[in-house]
Amino acid sequence: MKKKIITVSRQFGSGGRTIAKALAEKLGYAYYDSALVEEVAKETGFDPSYIADAGEYAPGKSILSYAFSSAAPHASGKLIATDYLWSAQCRVILELAEKGNCVIVGRCADYILRDREDCLNVFIHAPTPYKAKRIVELYGVTDKSPEKRLEEKDTRRKVNYKYFTGREWGLTENYHISLDSGVLGEEKCVEIIADVVNKLD
Repeated sequence: MKKKIITVSRQFGSGGRTIAKALAEKLGYAYYDSALVEEVAKETGFDPSYIADAGEYAPGKSILSYAFSSAAPHASGKLIATDYLWSAQCRVILELAEKGNCVIVGRCADYILRDREDCLNVFIHAPTPYKAKRIVELYGVTDKSPEKRLEEKDTRRKVNYKYFTGREWGLTENYHISLDSGVLGEEKCVEIIADVVNKLD
């Protein structure tokens, strides 16, 4: 079946967002990243900057926080707001998928659209040295080491994904394609995914 929707999940620093945008341009598909955030902001009234962070990194920063949150998922106002944001995000992603061909970055879209047969789920990863070099080039140096920044970002994504989906983030069986951008390069990743999409009719 022709894949009309491509979800792109990615490790921090792997270039997944860049690959997703280039893929959308190559295929002539709509691209939803910041635009998705804006749609959720309209629906919830939350500030877009809060949604951009909380939409992928809530409800906590560690695996331990997941254990506590799952034991009492509505124990605080923060978790109630997080669950409300999740519900709005699900509605928006489902609505955007209905509009037509698109590429959606992150936000558990692979899980939210799991019942659609026209959805292709992609995961982009890369070796730590590649990602560390890339985030320094893109975002500069901070008081934390690049490796620590990578670990913290991806741990929060894992916690968020586990909390809302019950699945393990980055586990290969949750995706149709898993690509190493550090080995293949961003352009080749785009070519591979586009080739798969064009050949699946």
